[in-house]
Amino acid sequence: MTLTRRAVLAGSAIAATSATTLGGQALAQTTPSTATSPQADAAQQAPGFYRYKVGDFEVTAVNDGFARRPLEGFVRNAELAQVQQAMQEAFLPGDALPITFTTLVLRRNGGGLTLIDTGNGDMGAPTSGHWMKNFRAAGFDPSQVETVVISHFHGDHINGLRLKDGTAVFPKAQVMVPAAEWAFWMDDARMNQAPEAMKGAFQGVRRVFGPIANDVKRYEADKEVVPGLTAIAAPGHTPGHTAYMLSSGSGKLMVMSDITNHPALFVRNPDWAAVFDMDADQARATRHKMLDMAATERAQVAFYHAPFPATGHIAKDGNRYRFVPVQWSPAV
Repeated sequence: MTLTRRAVLAGSAIAATSATTLGGQALAQTTPSTATSPQADAAQQAPGFYRYKVGDFEVTAVNDGFARRPLEGFVRNAELAQVQQAMQEAFLPGDALPITFTTLVLRRNGGGLTLIDTGNGDMGAPTSGHWMKNFRAAGFDPSQVETVVISHFHGDHINGLRLKDGTAVFPKAQVMVPAAEWAFWMDDARMNQAPEAMKGAFQGVRRVFGPIANDVKRYEADKEVVPGLTAIAAPGHTPGHTAYMLSSGSGKLMVMSDITNHPALFVRNPDWAAVFDMDADQARATRHKMLDMAATERAQVAFYHAPFPATGHIAKDGNRYRFVPVQWSPAV
């Protein structure tokens, strides 16, 4: 999909819906759910999951914990002192960045589940791997998952599909991936020519997708992946990195995937390049376009690596931007 305001937002303003953070942390609410939620025996909100509405969709953010990443070398085109200053301004530690992982579960009118990304599974840092516990606490079961939509092939997004022992976590689900991402990572010649530091990533992709390669459905940008969810090409972080527009009635949500890592660094400083961005210049151009559209249209956004529950708005701040979490609500 071409990154234009008309194409992405279809000329309409984005309706804000409820979400939460207070000082970057989710608030617990354990009141039993009412008829507004399809999970009659699950809480409306809890520390590891958070529900909000986008038109007819109930969106549930599911947290998979976090990993600590040393600050030194994390931003490739900024001095460590600059990065530490940005962390200080955000009241974050000066030695390491706590990178959170938040997937989305989509459910429309009580139907089956669509996942956007799957978390680390049992392959991540010791402080991650909480996804399934939180997913079940939200009242869901893996057997309810009809579709898994993958944004890109980094391990923290795909390893939740298959456990370390090879077990498929969602055996009944249709797995859908960006065609451009598949073409890059499943190319044997490219894997053989890759630098040693990248070979593990190629092997990880094959570990996850190899057993189901014939069944994986590949999608193009500017296409409706599932009803209401349209893919948006957002390359740079990886060659086929994909964002999404979730639309239902007047409700819209821009799912930013990894257009930024932590907003305190890369929303505030969109020209910075994270060590994970494979094409820094392309990632920077994509980031500016998407952040500008979100700010101009006052769009609700969701980020994979924002503080949980990883949803809010983007505001312009001079030549930079800032992430504004939406006010927490106990009601869906």
